[in-house]
Amino acid sequence: MSYIVDFNHVSTVGLESSPVIEALAGLRANEARYFMNKYKHEFTVVQASDSQETLDYVNRILKEERDIEFAAKPLETSQFQVENIKFAYVFYEDGLGVNVMYTVDDPKKRAVGFKLSEGMEVPKELEEKFKFARQKSKLAGTIRGSFFVIKREY
Repeated sequence: MSYIVDFNHVSTVGLESSPVIEALAGLRANEARYFMNKYKHEFTVVQASDSQETLDYVNRILKEERDIEFAAKPLETSQFQVENIKFAYVFYEDGLGVNVMYTVDDPKKRAVGFKLSEGMEVPKELEEKFKFARQKSKLAGTIRGSFFVIKREY
């Protein structure tokens, strides 16, 4: 079942098992606000158990590009296209949000982003491999983020 993320009234629906539930809900709402403001797109998530295709896509890119496999349990995903950009998101139980931004017609604008919810540790899979910049968010507190550029075709 899909759920439209409301960034005006932040909800923890679907994230109940996360130890950083409020921060993860804020991170998810922060993404929803971005897509509504920039593209007028409603950010919709589905349970990870109902979206194996999205999980496989994100996991394949992480594995083939950087040999990354997360131990954390995926809770929700989102996959959609706005304009010429395909997006895929996975929100993990530990508070991690991973997104794939893949422009259809420009191989120079393809990347994987990592966002860490406030209160979570850097996942061991990312330790010492990435530097994280801090970003303040009214919805999510302090978000730490990093990314890498996708080199191959997917």
